[in-house]
Amino acid sequence: MTGYVPTYRVILNDLRKSIASGQLKPGDKLPTLSELADKYDCALGTARRALEILLETGEIIGKQGKGTYVAEKKL
Repeated sequence: MTGYVPTYRVILNDLRKSIASGQLKPGDKLPTLSELADKYDCALGTARRALEILLETGEIIGKQGKGTYVAEKKL
């Protein structure tokens, strides 16, 4: 039996899979919060939460006024 998965976790997992598979490469720009919210039919805050987790773990980097990008892989 599978339980409910919060939308921010779905976004988070999808982005992590895209990075791990190479679909999103280091330096690639991620979709905006609005684009993610539209794609996953959720609130901006939900999409923001997923990106905040990726920022905290260093998987992505934010550039003020320019967007969010896949971070370089750590050694």
